[in-house]
Amino acid sequence: MKAVARQFTPDPVAVTVVLPRRMPRVLGMGAHLKASICLIEGDAAMITAPAGDMETLEAVKTYEGLLAGMQARATGPVACIAHDLHPDFHSTRLATTMGQACLAVQHHHAHIAATVAEHGLDGPVLGLALDGFGLGDDGTAWGGELLWVDGTQYRRLGHLKPLAQPGGDIAARQPWRMAAAALHGLGRGDQIATRFADQPLAGMLAQMLDKRLNCPQTSSAGRLFDAACGLLNVCPVAEFEGQAPMALEALTDAPEVMQGGWHLNGGVLDFAPLLAQLPGMSPRDGANLYHGTLAAGLADWVLHARAETGLDAVALGGGCFLNRVLTGRLETALQAAGMIVLKPIRLSPGDAGLSFGQAMIAALTLERQP
Repeated sequence: MKAVARQFTPDPVAVTVVLPRRMPRVLGMGAHLKASICLIEGDAAMITAPAGDMETLEAVKTYEGLLAGMQARATGPVACIAHDLHPDFHSTRLATTMGQACLAVQHHHAHIAATVAEHGLDGPVLGLALDGFGLGDDGTAWGGELLWVDGTQYRRLGHLKPLAQPGGDIAARQPWRMAAAALHGLGRGDQIATRFADQPLAGMLAQMLDKRLNCPQTSSAGRLFDAACGLLNVCPVAEFEGQAPMALEALTDAPEVMQGGWHLNGGVLDFAPLLAQLPGMSPRDGANLYHGTLAAGLADWVLHARAETGLDAVALGGGCFLNRVLTGRLETALQAAGMIVLKPIRLSPGDAGLSFGQAMIAALTLERQP
């Protein structure tokens, strides 16, 4: 008699976070890059490993397999499916076709909620979210955000001064474009064509910036990193998003703070003085000046927000906090000033942990319904 092989389905759960109480059964669908899925069941939040960047069919298939595995783990129907605010993410489109109640969650709110919940705390807290991209509630590209967060509620207290993103999303893979935007913003647009003469589109880019054609604004910290990389000629064209900032971090061995390297105006943090200093510096010297000044400016920003709100705890979230130099210096500066700094514990600060924050916001929303 021929044996029939049993089908083996691997456990999709990579991390389990024990919650302080039982909560409604919900799913968090993650975002687009490094998308994961979170199921809250009872007093446990179960999070998958990231499926990858859902720009490939392979990643989409992996993601849908993880979703099926998490649905099979649920002991009953979920009460809500939380997804990113961006309508064009595969995770969002999938969530809205599953025939269940959905909740759109702003990207950076979810980042901070994930960090707060992993510590088993409730708000209110300050939240510093630094990453490459997340759709803001005003329809623009966010990524350098200072928030007030209290569970299901958040308020934008401030943001990095926006930079133009010449060509849109392609600028995330071509840091020289963000450097060109920085030069243009500094009134040095006439330098773009010569400084980036090896880039065939450099001349056209200057004209695009002059006319504001296909140059959406972004407050992204990731794109600020890219601008610094382009100005220092560190990986001017990258093979993947984040490659240039990682190369810049690797060059950093003795961070320095540039006095007067930033301006703070009504909650908007502007590193134009720092960017103006980088052209002509060696990559290593520029990397040290950039990291030291960035951390000092961010600490100044958070401490101003503490004075305004009375909150002495700040939660960190977003992929830029994978940068150990930045995170370490910022944490040291804030703790020296008496702040409580909440960092992710077992989950990634990047998008791999985002689904947990989405799910927590959905569960808290259901708890607070009459």
